[in-house]
Amino acid sequence: MARHGGGRGWYGKVLGAAVGVTVLAAGAGAWTAQAGATSGSPSRAESSATPSAAVERVAATIVHASDRGAHGVNITIDDGPDPVWTPQVLDVLREYGVKATFCMVGTQAEAHPDLVKQVVAAGHRLCDHSVSHDTTMDTKSQAYQSQQILDAERMITKASGGVRPMYYRAPGGAFTPYSRELAASRGMRPLGWNVDTKDFERPGTDAIIATVERELPNGPTLLFHDAGGDRSQTVEALRHLLPELAAQGYTFGFPVR
Repeated sequence: MARHGGGRGWYGKVLGAAVGVTVLAAGAGAWTAQAGATSGSPSRAESSATPSAAVERVAATIVHASDRGAHGVNITIDDGPDPVWTPQVLDVLREYGVKATFCMVGTQAEAHPDLVKQVVAAGHRLCDHSVSHDTTMDTKSQAYQSQQILDAERMITKASGGVRPMYYRAPGGAFTPYSRELAASRGMRPLGWNVDTKDFERPGTDAIIATVERELPNGPTLLFHDAGGDRSQTVEALRHLLPELAAQGYTFGFPVR
């Protein structure tokens, strides 16, 4: 899965302002994204780091499939919530009766708990997108990865009023065997994507639409953003794509768990 490139200064600000970041990277034991078996399972202390009722483990493989079957489409929205753009995305989804998966950055969720609650109240699902959107997480220590995943889980759950994220999406696709196993042990299915709309680059509404139309045969999970800059093109692309895809016989669902 492609990494999001440079020019996204917002992430530097988030990283610098990250709340609850208490563990620094200790060494650079490099892992490759989506590699095979992990060298060790998450410890009991790590897997119970956030308070909640009993958590049921899910599969640690990266999911792309839709729970609506062969003609299902998963709309996934990354990097929010954002006070300007998340409400507009929610309005478009509501207009067309579509449910989506919101992959939230922990600091954003903590800053805007009202928006997290709105997302949940509208029937959408939550996804852990780390504390500070560090796209180099797969080069960092297990302690750092654990902090990023578990602190974000805690922040999102608290902001939502107790609703836990159901998925974990590594920033930029920087999964490791360890991070996948840790997320799965917390009941969060590692979540990939098939169509990167590149909307974060603001290529134009027509270009975002064209990317979806061209690449949807690659798989059902579409990646959009509701934060990190001006997302007016994303909002307009969704306004066009949702009815168009429905007219083509697609139905909208969630990634399988």
